[in-house]
Amino acid sequence: MAFTDRPRTVPALALLALLALLPARLAAAPQAAGTGTKASYFTELWQLDRAARASKPGITFHRSNAALVFSYNDRPNPAPLQEADPAKTLVKPEVTFQISFKARLWRDMFGKDICLWAAYTQRSFWQLYNFDDSSPFRETNYEPEVLLNFGTRYRVLGFDGRFVQFGVNHQSNGQSEPLSRSWNRLVANIGVERGPLSLLVKGWWRVPDSDDNPGLTHYLGSGELWAYYFINRHRLGVMLRDNLNFRENRGAVQVEWSFPMFAMVAGYVQYFLGYGESLLDYDHRVHRVGVGFILSDWY
Repeated sequence: MAFTDRPRTVPALALLALLALLPARLAAAPQAAGTGTKASYFTELWQLDRAARASKPGITFHRSNAALVFSYNDRPNPAPLQEADPAKTLVKPEVTFQISFKARLWRDMFGKDICLWAAYTQRSFWQLYNFDDSSPFRETNYEPEVLLNFGTRYRVLGFDGRFVQFGVNHQSNGQSEPLSRSWNRLVANIGVERGPLSLLVKGWWRVPDSDDNPGLTHYLGSGELWAYYFINRHRLGVMLRDNLNFRENRGAVQVEWSFPMFAMVAGYVQYFLGYGESLLDYDHRVHRVGVGFILSDWY
């Protein structure tokens, strides 16, 4: 992973290595299925055993459902908004929140561990603290997708293969020109776990189209890696993304920590550095830290 200020990626890479090396005995949940404790994170998230599919509701969490009530970006980008309204201004603190859920359309297809899901994710960036401009919503990204999930059972390098997914993904910001941003992708995801460590490898291929933002792939690449580590009801997470273009390298890193508070609500701290945080700012380097809350589905 690399981009401008390449040395800043070192802490994230070191943290990812630390997550892989921490002894599994420290973790409280989730644990691998078959150990007599709670099923693994991916097993619960994607209902990978038939008992879960039979007992759980058809609509569940998809990605993180979280709100960063104070999120500080040290270099906001007013340029796109000023194309439409030259008087637009931005402040550095804002609120960001994401809602994400999925619905199971078909379970146990053909009598196999195959399920069809429809999912929806929406992420908003709200200039709540921009009182001089009536606290507008700066950007909202809408992301529906359809995923065909295959449960897998294999073991390699100590990791248990949990699932392979194939699907179609659309992402847009619902704006008209000159603020319009959108793309369509064919996606493939692989989930593996080793004790309290869950790894998700995501890949995609952009469906060719004629649009005004052909640079999305250059800045967001063709995939990303997510890693989650669970310890004593805490969740540590890292996301790494890179375009693998060593001449004009672009990428992103996100580090997050969720800690227990009460019931299904956890405290949440998130750090992001790089490109592609939102569609409107996909070609702008963002450096952000935020604190807030997340709905936890791993207790």
